Amino acid sequence: MSSPHDRDDRRPGEGDRDGWQEPAHLGDGEGVDLTKGGRPGDGGATAWQPPGWDLPAAQPERAQEERAQGERPEDVRPEDVRPAPAGLPWGGRPRTPSIVQQVFRYQGDTVGAQGWALQHGWTVSDGTAPEDAVLGELVATAPVRATRDHRPAGVMRGRAGNLELVAFDIAFVDKRYSVPEYAVTAAPVLLPLPGLRMSPVRFWRHGTGGLLHVPSGDAAFDARWVLLTAEDGPAVRRLVGDQTVRGLLMGSDDGDEFWAAAGHLAAVRPDGQRPELIEHHARLLGAMVGALAGGPTAP
Repeated sequence: MSSPHDRDDRRPGEGDRDGWQEPAHLGDGEGVDLTKGGRPGDGGATAWQPPGWDLPAAQPERAQEERAQGERPEDVRPEDVRPAPAGLPWGGRPRTPSIVQQVFRYQGDTVGAQGWALQHGWTVSDGTAPEDAVLGELVATAPVRATRDHRPAGVMRGRAGNLELVAFDIAFVDKRYSVPEYAVTAAPVLLPLPGLRMSPVRFWRHGTGGLLHVPSGDAAFDARWVLLTAEDGPAVRRLVGDQTVRGLLMGSDDGDEFWAAAGHLAAVRPDGQRPELIEHHARLLGAMVGALAGGPTAP
């Protein structure tokens, strides 16, 4: 058995029995490094070099041009580097959100909503005032998965056009924290209303057993929205047949649900209350209350 330390008695340039010779890049055994151009006088024909070895000579003028054109980021000076936009560590340009995304993105802006309410002459309470007792029934009947730990919070009351509105959060209240999970805006309705639900078709609905489906007759609208009611009647028919109501709902992102309970018609969305959402709900509720009453009631 031989080892790397055994002496090689072969004559220089002589291969072994199988015709094997050292690779060119390891030399020819005579101390000639073939990677440097081979033996003197052979014109470098046997030269070997790794891929990419033939790099162009340094040219300061070319480097300046590439830096100006942005072709070689490694040549950029540290003072020229700008921090990447927040949320994009690779330095890409963030996509501009659409109008719907800007209005309906989650913010949980309770303080901002209350500041907006005070600026518009609304009153603010923490949900424990005597007039807030009715909100507990709205929470209990809301088309969301509310538990005994969900309570009304951040209550705001005021006028929007001809409507009296109450806006609040359904918050999950624990011993250590309170988290707003749903935003509710409700308008009192003097006309007695049966229990009803107006929901996007794409939503999963619970607690709708025994409710009747009232179609609008508009195929495009019925493909996106469904009205369920405990009792059919003229007011319900006016609601689903009103063109203004259908137009506003068709122009929305199908993110709200509506229901009637405790003498109110209310809208709910999984979000925290904020000024844009209150105004959005006010437009929809104004059209709906007007349709139920048989006349226009715009906010």
